[in-house]
Amino acid sequence: MNSRIYSRTETPIGEIYIVIEEQLLSAVYIGEEDFLVGEEEFQLKFDPSNPLLKKCKLQLDEYFKGERKEFNLPVDPQGTIFQRSVWKELSLIPFGETRSYQDIALKIGKEKAVRAIGQANKANRLPIIIPCHRVIGKNKSLTGYAGTRTDIKEKLLFLEGARFKS
Repeated sequence: MNSRIYSRTETPIGEIYIVIEEQLLSAVYIGEEDFLVGEEEFQLKFDPSNPLLKKCKLQLDEYFKGERKEFNLPVDPQGTIFQRSVWKELSLIPFGETRSYQDIALKIGKEKAVRAIGQANKANRLPIIIPCHRVIGKNKSLTGYAGTRTDIKEKLLFLEGARFKS
């Protein structure tokens, strides 16, 4: 059985749950509700002393203090080839900048896949680390984040000093 452990940390956007598997970051959940929907807690071991979990918590803390602009963590983004290509492109969006869903579609050579880009964003199990919050509407408006949680997207983009329409 795979070694899956987790910890949690309090942030300006609420409690964040961090899950690692085989010493790779496998999921970040914003809020207990998302964590309980996304994981079977009895299959996880709570271990806040794990070095990788501590490193992730430290980097998230630095990010929320405005001291960190990119993350340096071993990640394991599980998804389709298409989803991984989207997430790779999201990882290239600099701190404080945004791209539209159309921009991402063009970058990965799938200009008609705008809705699929949105679905790949929604399937991202490593929000903040893989910055899906930096993808906004072509008109600079905030569109769905983790479904309908644009308030979180707004807080993250505000923290980064990104330009958008609220």
